[in-house]
Amino acid sequence: MLESARLADGFTASADGCLRDRVVLVTGATGGLGRAVSLAAASAGASVVLLGRKVRALESLYDDIVESGAPTPAIYPMDLAGATARDHAELASSVEREFSALHGLVHAAAQFDSLQPFEQQTAEEWARTQQVNVTAPFLLTQACVSLMRRSDDAAIVFVFDDPARVGKAFWGGYGVAKHAVQGLASIVHQETESSGVRTHAILPGPMRTALRRAAYYGENTMEHPDPAFAAGAIVHLLGATAGPLRGKVLDLRESQRS
Repeated sequence: MLESARLADGFTASADGCLRDRVVLVTGATGGLGRAVSLAAASAGASVVLLGRKVRALESLYDDIVESGAPTPAIYPMDLAGATARDHAELASSVEREFSALHGLVHAAAQFDSLQPFEQQTAEEWARTQQVNVTAPFLLTQACVSLMRRSDDAAIVFVFDDPARVGKAFWGGYGVAKHAVQGLASIVHQETESSGVRTHAILPGPMRTALRRAAYYGENTMEHPDPAFAAGAIVHLLGATAGPLRGKVLDLRESQRS
């Protein structure tokens, strides 16, 4: 498994052009974390490929990025729950045709319905959860890695969840999937560590997102930090100066509270 790391003391998210001339693909681009990452990456100079299943939300995000004066993004509507290996390969080919390169891949998409006993989770719910949270990151990384290897420096970022929390009762398929993603990230790191493709992971603390509301519907989600801080940390990982964090899990749980 990947080793844990922390942000340097005094870290602040900064749109300093660290991703200028880079192409970054963000899955789940209209979700809480995915939207924040897309905006932060664009602000840092990246051309962002916005992948999501809700066309209107993608168009709204596209407009926000264009109006900010950042590089023009690209929209790629796709439902990861039903996407095949061929669909992912076609996505990678489309990115290559449009941009000729891919320097960053952020797996921000997540599928979570609700906390429930494993005995009540249907086979369809289980399969959809594994597909979005585990199989899609595998297929998309597999489809994109050859294009990413052509760059001198590129980064893949996986998003983890607290294993001590999601390994407990009622987390069902989501908990299993998030444990599996840790293994996937470790394997990808070991198989790419001698190349220009860096593998990173990030472990955010509680954030003001729809997933958090679905899991903890009795709490005031607004008391938690906006995803912007985690997004800034992900942008840092995508940049060329994040080499020392290669093959590590950037644990933000304490940083977000400080």
